[in-house]
Amino acid sequence: MFAAHDFYENDHAQFWIKEGILFFKYKSKTFIDLKVAQLVVTARIHFQRERTFPVLCDIRGVVGTDKAGRDFLAQAGSLLTHAVALVANEKVLLTISTFYLQVSKPSVPTQIFTTEAAALNYLKDFIEEK
Repeated sequence: MFAAHDFYENDHAQFWIKEGILFFKYKSKTFIDLKVAQLVVTARIHFQRERTFPVLCDIRGVVGTDKAGRDFLAQAGSLLTHAVALVANEKVLLTISTFYLQVSKPSVPTQIFTTEAAALNYLKDFIEEK
């Protein structure tokens, strides 16, 4: 069982679990290529200890992506997730996120939000009762 204070951080992201939701935040100035995508997904899966969660993914620190990184995240990045809420607040990130949803087609329900509150509201229906 995870406590609200469980936290993990690497060079690219931070993540923690609170009230049945995995919070995932990319660090400032992160460029997501295949290597970065593989590193963050591997770390997230290890952190989750084989449990599945809805994920709030804060991409406001992302400055760009490449196709290989997007494709990896769209498929393997969805492992052990019920749903993903992407939080973006800048026009460029909204454009990248929309492109990601339309072209890469993630394998779990995924939506884009401009506020964390709206993202959490979306994810509440995906929280598993204990």
